Amino acid sequence: MQNFPQDDRQTLLVTGGAGFIGANFILKARKARWAKIVNLDKLTYASNLQNLAILQDDPNYNFVQGDINNLELVCYLLEQYQPSAVINFAAESHVDRSIFSPQDFIQANVVGTFKLLEASKIYWQKLTATRQKQFRFLHVSTDEVYGSLNPQDPPFREDTPYAPNSPYAASKAGADHLVRAYYHTYNLPTLTTNCSNNYGPLQFPEKLIPLTIINALDGKHLPIYGDGQNIRDWLYVDDHCDALYLVLRKGAIGETYNIGGQNEQTNLTVVQKICEILDHLTPKLNFQHSSLITFVQDRPGHDKRYAINCDKIIQNLGWLPKENFDSGLVKTVQWYLNNPTWINSVRTGEYQNWIKQNYQNY
Repeated sequence: MQNFPQDDRQTLLVTGGAGFIGANFILKARKARWAKIVNLDKLTYASNLQNLAILQDDPNYNFVQGDINNLELVCYLLEQYQPSAVINFAAESHVDRSIFSPQDFIQANVVGTFKLLEASKIYWQKLTATRQKQFRFLHVSTDEVYGSLNPQDPPFREDTPYAPNSPYAASKAGADHLVRAYYHTYNLPTLTTNCSNNYGPLQFPEKLIPLTIINALDGKHLPIYGDGQNIRDWLYVDDHCDALYLVLRKGAIGETYNIGGQNEQTNLTVVQKICEILDHLTPKLNFQHSSLITFVQDRPGHDKRYAINCDKIIQNLGWLPKENFDSGLVKTVQWYLNNPTWINSVRTGEYQNWIKQNYQNY
């Protein structure tokens, strides 16, 4: 198999590109002239075209509103734009929502990935031999498919058995298995990445870090599930985007690559660090943001710890994260402080309904 070419004449079909990670990837791809971009996004509650407003006059960027479950539409876009790769960010991604509405996650993450794979297979089989060798299907997944770790357990490796514990994790595991099956059954040149918790600019404020920042700025309670000792590995989104493009260009076909920030933190520590940064950047007389911390009832099936072993991508592809957790967190807090208009734009009725559903008693 040939390496995927780095060429601004190439086209990438990016699904879910108006969401958090997808938008950051597209912005980076166009700034670095990695490729032309066709962005297919359903525009669900967590999508935001404002994230990509800077590209509205870019002739090498095209947005299409649509669903990856629409096989006819995906087939049309592949034929129309002739991409050299498909990168699948499209997913329902919030664990809490999957507990309340698991059917939405099965439809988007499992059935949607199947439709995207099927359309890509049909398209790929029609390509010339040279273009078939260059084509890639990159599926972006999560470390949650591996289950939960105890404090003394070694981090997840690519060969760690799958043991998903939430409907979200199970739906992503199902999608991962479909991607693997399409490689082994049809020889579709697939790649899969499993990443740890992302953070950074443009993240919808249902996730821990942006929710904490925004609530703290408003003087509201900072909710922490259980005792706050659940542990996550944190990956700055810009580092994740670099890793994804590296996997796209140099990854071995059919392989999986774990991508982690190598920054394990308890949820309580994360919130405390945000409070300390805000105390420094937005000081208030006789007030510390940590006084807003409120412990709330733990969510069902809350995994204790996630940790990623990313030796494979480091040793085989030469990737390393540029940000440590402290430097990335400062950049993230500063971005939210500098973008109040963006914050206001995402505070929709859907967001308010979610807050009431999850934290109505706090």
